[in-house]
Amino acid sequence: METRLLLLKVQLCPGFGRAARSKIGAYYQQQPQADLNFEQLAQIGQLTPANRKTAGQFWSSAELAINLVRHSRLNFLTYIDAAYPAYLRESYQPPLILFYQGNLSLLQQPILTLVGARRATAYTQAVLSQFIPGLVKAGVVIASGLAAGADRMAHLTTLAAKGQTIAVIGTGLNRYYPAANQALQAKIANVGLVLSEYPLNSPPQRYHFPERNRILAGLCQALCVTEARQHSGSLITANLALQANRNVLAVPGAITQPLSTGCNQLIAAGARPALTVQDLLEELPIR
Repeated sequence: METRLLLLKVQLCPGFGRAARSKIGAYYQQQPQADLNFEQLAQIGQLTPANRKTAGQFWSSAELAINLVRHSRLNFLTYIDAAYPAYLRESYQPPLILFYQGNLSLLQQPILTLVGARRATAYTQAVLSQFIPGLVKAGVVIASGLAAGADRMAHLTTLAAKGQTIAVIGTGLNRYYPAANQALQAKIANVGLVLSEYPLNSPPQRYHFPERNRILAGLCQALCVTEARQHSGSLITANLALQANRNVLAVPGAITQPLSTGCNQLIAAGARPALTVQDLLEELPIR
Protein backbone atom coordinates (compact mmCIF):
# COMPACT_ATOMS: atom_id res chain seq x y z
CA MET A 1 0.00 0.00 0.00
CA GLU A 2 1.20 3.52 -0.79
CA THR A 3 2.76 5.09 2.31
CA ARG A 4 0.34 8.03 2.43
CA LEU A 5 -2.64 5.67 2.35
CA LEU A 6 -1.05 3.46 4.98
CA LEU A 7 -0.66 6.43 7.30
CA LEU A 8 -4.27 7.40 6.59
CA LYS A 9 -5.30 3.87 7.51
CA VAL A 10 -3.45 4.14 10.83
CA GLN A 11 -5.22 7.46 11.50
CA LEU A 12 -8.64 5.97 10.79
CA CYS A 13 -8.14 2.73 12.70
CA PRO A 14 -9.33 2.75 16.35
CA GLY A 15 -6.66 1.58 18.75
CA PHE A 16 -3.86 3.69 17.34
CA GLY A 17 -3.86 6.58 19.77
CA ARG A 18 -2.26 9.98 19.38
CA ALA A 19 1.07 8.91 20.88
CA ALA A 20 1.22 5.77 18.71
CA ARG A 21 0.45 7.73 15.56
CA SER A 22 3.21 10.22 16.38
CA LYS A 23 5.76 7.42 16.76
CA ILE A 24 4.69 5.87 13.47
CA GLY A 25 4.88 9.23 11.69
CA ALA A 26 8.40 9.83 13.02
CA TYR A 27 9.45 6.37 11.84
CA TYR A 28 8.14 6.94 8.34
CA GLN A 29 9.83 10.31 8.10
CA GLN A 30 13.12 8.43 8.44
CA GLN A 31 12.00 5.38 6.41
CA PRO A 32 9.42 6.71 3.91
CA GLN A 33 9.53 3.60 1.71
CA ALA A 34 9.16 1.08 4.53
CA ASP A 35 6.57 -1.62 3.84
CA LEU A 36 5.30 -2.61 7.29
CA ASN A 37 2.53 -4.96 8.34
CA PHE A 38 0.09 -4.46 11.19
CA GLU A 39 2.24 -6.17 13.81
CA GLN A 40 5.26 -4.07 12.93
CA LEU A 41 3.21 -0.88 13.09
CA ALA A 42 1.76 -1.91 16.45
CA GLN A 43 5.27 -2.51 17.74
CA ILE A 44 6.56 0.86 16.54
CA GLY A 45 3.52 2.58 18.05
CA GLN A 46 4.05 0.67 21.31
CA LEU A 47 0.38 -0.26 21.50
CA THR A 48 -0.89 -1.67 24.76
CA PRO A 49 -2.41 -5.17 24.56
CA ALA A 50 -5.92 -3.70 24.73
CA ASN A 51 -5.23 -1.17 21.97
CA ARG A 52 -3.50 -3.81 19.85
CA LYS A 53 -6.61 -5.97 20.09
CA THR A 54 -8.90 -3.07 19.18
CA ALA A 55 -6.72 -2.00 16.26
CA GLY A 56 -6.44 -5.57 15.01
CA GLN A 57 -10.22 -5.91 14.92
CA PHE A 58 -10.59 -2.82 12.74
CA TRP A 59 -7.42 -3.03 10.65
CA SER A 60 -9.00 -4.63 7.60
CA SER A 61 -12.23 -2.64 7.74
CA ALA A 62 -10.26 0.61 7.94
CA GLU A 63 -9.81 0.28 4.19
CA LEU A 64 -13.52 0.99 3.87
CA ALA A 65 -12.89 4.32 5.58
CA ILE A 66 -10.06 5.02 3.11
CA ASN A 67 -12.48 4.40 0.26
CA LEU A 68 -14.88 6.89 1.87
CA VAL A 69 -12.13 9.50 1.93
CA ARG A 70 -11.36 8.81 -1.72
CA HIS A 71 -15.01 8.86 -2.73
CA SER A 72 -15.61 12.17 -0.96
CA ARG A 73 -12.45 13.59 -2.55
CA LEU A 74 -11.33 14.71 0.86
CA ASN A 75 -7.90 16.33 0.82
CA PHE A 76 -5.42 15.24 3.45
CA LEU A 77 -1.86 16.03 4.42
CA THR A 78 0.40 13.42 6.02
CA TYR A 79 3.28 13.83 8.42
CA ILE A 80 5.78 12.85 5.72
CA ASP A 81 4.51 15.24 3.03
CA ALA A 82 6.76 18.14 2.03
CA ALA A 83 3.85 20.55 2.56
CA TYR A 84 3.43 19.50 6.20
CA PRO A 85 4.34 22.56 8.31
CA ALA A 86 7.82 22.23 9.79
CA TYR A 87 6.94 23.98 13.05
CA LEU A 88 4.05 21.60 13.67
CA ARG A 89 6.18 18.55 12.87
CA GLU A 90 8.58 19.60 15.63
CA SER A 91 5.82 20.04 18.23
CA TYR A 92 4.44 17.64 20.83
CA GLN A 93 2.66 14.64 19.28
CA PRO A 94 2.05 16.25 15.89
CA PRO A 95 -0.97 14.90 14.00
CA LEU A 96 -0.22 12.07 11.61
CA ILE A 97 -2.94 13.27 9.23
CA LEU A 98 -4.51 16.68 8.67
CA PHE A 99 -7.67 16.81 6.61
CA TYR A 100 -8.06 20.18 4.97
CA GLN A 101 -10.11 22.52 2.82
CA GLY A 102 -8.55 25.57 1.28
CA ASN A 103 -5.14 27.02 0.57
CA LEU A 104 -2.26 24.91 1.92
CA SER A 105 0.32 27.56 1.03
CA LEU A 106 -0.81 29.52 4.10
CA LEU A 107 1.07 26.96 6.21
CA GLN A 108 4.36 28.25 4.80
CA GLN A 109 3.78 31.87 5.85
CA PRO A 110 4.36 33.52 9.25
CA ILE A 111 1.52 32.38 11.52
CA LEU A 112 0.23 34.02 14.68
CA THR A 113 -2.29 32.07 16.74
CA LEU A 114 -4.86 34.22 18.52
CA VAL A 115 -6.89 32.67 21.34
CA GLY A 116 -9.08 33.96 24.11
CA ALA A 117 -12.28 33.59 26.05
CA ARG A 118 -15.43 32.10 24.54
CA ARG A 119 -17.31 34.87 26.33
CA ALA A 120 -14.89 37.52 25.19
CA THR A 121 -15.89 41.11 25.78
CA ALA A 122 -15.73 44.20 23.60
CA TYR A 123 -12.16 44.60 24.89
CA THR A 124 -11.01 41.63 22.81
CA GLN A 125 -12.71 43.05 19.74
CA ALA A 126 -11.10 46.45 20.29
CA VAL A 127 -7.67 44.86 20.66
CA LEU A 128 -8.11 42.72 17.55
CA SER A 129 -9.34 45.69 15.54
CA GLN A 130 -6.20 47.57 16.58
CA PHE A 131 -3.72 44.74 15.93
CA ILE A 132 -4.98 42.74 12.95
CA PRO A 133 -4.80 45.32 10.13
CA GLY A 134 -1.09 45.82 10.81
CA LEU A 135 -0.51 42.07 10.99
CA VAL A 136 -2.31 41.56 7.69
CA LYS A 137 -0.27 44.34 6.06
CA ALA A 138 2.90 42.53 7.16
CA GLY A 139 1.74 39.26 5.60
CA VAL A 140 0.95 37.43 8.83
CA VAL A 141 -1.59 34.60 8.72
CA ILE A 142 -3.96 34.52 11.71
CA ALA A 143 -4.82 31.09 13.13
CA SER A 144 -7.54 30.34 15.66
CA GLY A 145 -9.93 27.60 16.70
CA LEU A 146 -13.26 28.74 15.21
CA ALA A 147 -14.90 28.63 18.64
CA ALA A 148 -17.36 31.22 19.92
CA GLY A 149 -16.04 34.47 21.29
CA ALA A 150 -12.41 35.46 20.71
CA ASP A 151 -11.79 32.85 18.00
CA ARG A 152 -14.74 33.99 15.93
CA MET A 153 -13.73 37.61 16.43
CA ALA A 154 -10.18 36.86 15.26
CA HIS A 155 -11.34 35.13 12.06
CA LEU A 156 -13.95 37.75 11.20
CA THR A 157 -11.65 40.69 11.89
CA THR A 158 -8.93 39.13 9.71
CA LEU A 159 -11.34 38.55 6.85
CA ALA A 160 -12.66 42.10 7.17
CA ALA A 161 -9.08 43.36 6.85
CA LYS A 162 -8.65 41.28 3.66
CA GLY A 163 -6.22 38.99 5.46
CA GLN A 164 -5.59 35.24 5.48
CA THR A 165 -6.83 33.01 8.28
CA ILE A 166 -6.53 29.38 9.32
CA ALA A 167 -9.22 27.63 11.38
CA VAL A 168 -8.28 24.48 13.28
CA ILE A 169 -11.46 22.68 14.27
CA GLY A 170 -12.35 19.86 16.66
CA THR A 171 -14.83 18.06 14.38
CA GLY A 172 -14.89 16.52 10.93
CA LEU A 173 -14.74 19.02 8.09
CA ASN A 174 -18.43 18.49 7.35
CA ARG A 175 -19.52 19.29 10.90
CA TYR A 176 -19.91 22.74 12.43
CA TYR A 177 -19.39 23.62 16.07
CA PRO A 178 -20.84 25.84 17.24
CA ALA A 179 -23.58 25.65 14.61
CA ALA A 180 -23.63 29.43 14.35
CA ASN A 181 -20.18 29.30 12.75
CA GLN A 182 -21.27 27.21 9.74
CA ALA A 183 -21.23 30.13 7.30
CA LEU A 184 -17.93 31.39 8.68
CA GLN A 185 -16.32 27.95 8.40
CA ALA A 186 -17.52 27.67 4.79
CA LYS A 187 -16.06 31.09 3.98
CA ILE A 188 -12.68 30.24 5.53
CA ALA A 189 -12.62 26.97 3.58
CA ASN A 190 -13.16 29.01 0.42
CA VAL A 191 -10.71 31.88 0.96
CA GLY A 192 -8.41 30.61 3.75
CA LEU A 193 -7.71 27.17 5.24
CA VAL A 194 -9.63 24.83 7.54
CA LEU A 195 -7.72 22.00 9.24
CA SER A 196 -8.85 18.98 11.25
CA GLU A 197 -7.24 15.73 12.33
CA TYR A 198 -10.69 14.12 12.59
CA PRO A 199 -12.37 12.24 9.71
CA LEU A 200 -15.66 13.22 8.14
CA ASN A 201 -18.75 13.06 10.35
CA SER A 202 -16.72 13.26 13.58
CA PRO A 203 -18.92 15.10 16.11
CA PRO A 204 -17.61 17.54 18.71
CA GLN A 205 -16.22 15.61 21.67
CA ARG A 206 -14.91 17.18 24.87
CA TYR A 207 -11.44 15.67 24.41
CA HIS A 208 -11.19 16.92 20.81
CA PHE A 209 -10.66 20.51 21.87
CA PRO A 210 -7.52 20.06 24.00
CA GLU A 211 -6.18 17.97 21.09
CA ARG A 212 -7.10 20.76 18.68
CA ASN A 213 -5.33 23.25 20.94
CA ARG A 214 -1.99 21.46 20.66
CA ILE A 215 -2.20 21.94 16.87
CA LEU A 216 -2.92 25.65 17.30
CA ALA A 217 0.08 25.90 19.62
CA GLY A 218 2.41 23.92 17.35
CA LEU A 219 1.37 25.45 14.04
CA CYS A 220 2.44 29.00 14.78
CA GLN A 221 5.64 30.87 15.49
CA ALA A 222 3.94 33.04 18.11
CA LEU A 223 0.72 32.92 20.13
CA CYS A 224 -1.22 35.72 21.78
CA VAL A 225 -3.99 35.46 24.38
CA THR A 226 -6.48 38.33 24.40
CA GLU A 227 -8.68 37.55 27.42
CA ALA A 228 -8.70 34.50 29.68
CA ARG A 229 -9.99 33.48 33.04
CA GLN A 230 -7.74 31.77 35.54
CA HIS A 231 -7.29 28.06 34.59
CA SER A 232 -8.96 28.57 31.21
CA GLY A 233 -8.47 26.57 28.03
CA SER A 234 -6.63 29.50 26.48
CA LEU A 235 -3.98 29.27 29.20
CA ILE A 236 -3.58 25.57 28.48
CA THR A 237 -2.99 26.43 24.83
CA ALA A 238 -0.47 29.09 25.86
CA ASN A 239 1.38 26.57 28.03
CA LEU A 240 1.48 24.12 25.12
CA ALA A 241 2.99 26.88 23.00
CA LEU A 242 5.62 27.55 25.67
CA GLN A 243 6.47 23.84 25.78
CA ALA A 244 6.92 23.96 22.01
CA ASN A 245 9.32 26.93 22.40
CA ARG A 246 6.92 29.35 20.75
CA ASN A 247 6.85 33.04 21.57
CA VAL A 248 3.88 33.74 23.85
CA LEU A 249 2.27 37.13 24.38
CA ALA A 250 -0.73 38.25 26.39
CA VAL A 251 -2.87 41.35 26.34
CA PRO A 252 -2.81 42.97 29.80
CA GLY A 253 -6.06 44.04 31.37
CA ALA A 254 -7.58 45.58 34.46
CA ILE A 255 -6.94 43.61 37.64
CA THR A 256 -10.63 43.98 38.48
CA GLN A 257 -11.73 42.07 35.37
CA PRO A 258 -11.96 38.24 35.73
CA LEU A 259 -11.29 37.80 32.00
CA SER A 260 -7.95 39.58 32.36
CA THR A 261 -6.74 37.42 35.27
CA GLY A 262 -5.28 34.72 33.04
CA CYS A 263 -3.47 37.17 30.77
CA ASN A 264 -2.04 39.12 33.68
CA GLN A 265 -0.81 35.88 35.23
CA LEU A 266 0.87 34.89 31.96
CA ILE A 267 2.67 38.23 31.90
CA ALA A 268 3.74 37.81 35.51
CA ALA A 269 5.14 34.38 34.57
CA GLY A 270 7.21 35.85 31.73
CA ALA A 271 4.96 36.23 28.69
CA ARG A 272 5.53 39.39 26.69
CA PRO A 273 2.81 42.03 27.10
CA ALA A 274 1.07 42.69 23.79
CA LEU A 275 0.75 46.46 23.87
CA THR A 276 1.13 47.30 20.17
CA VAL A 277 1.10 45.46 16.88
CA GLN A 278 4.88 45.93 16.80
CA ASP A 279 5.18 43.71 19.89
CA LEU A 280 3.55 40.91 17.91
CA LEU A 281 5.55 41.50 14.71
CA GLU A 282 8.83 41.34 16.61
CA GLU A 283 8.00 37.79 17.72
CA LEU A 284 7.37 36.57 14.15
CA PRO A 285 9.75 35.67 11.29
CA ILE A 286 8.72 38.58 9.08
CA ARG A 287 10.80 38.84 5.91
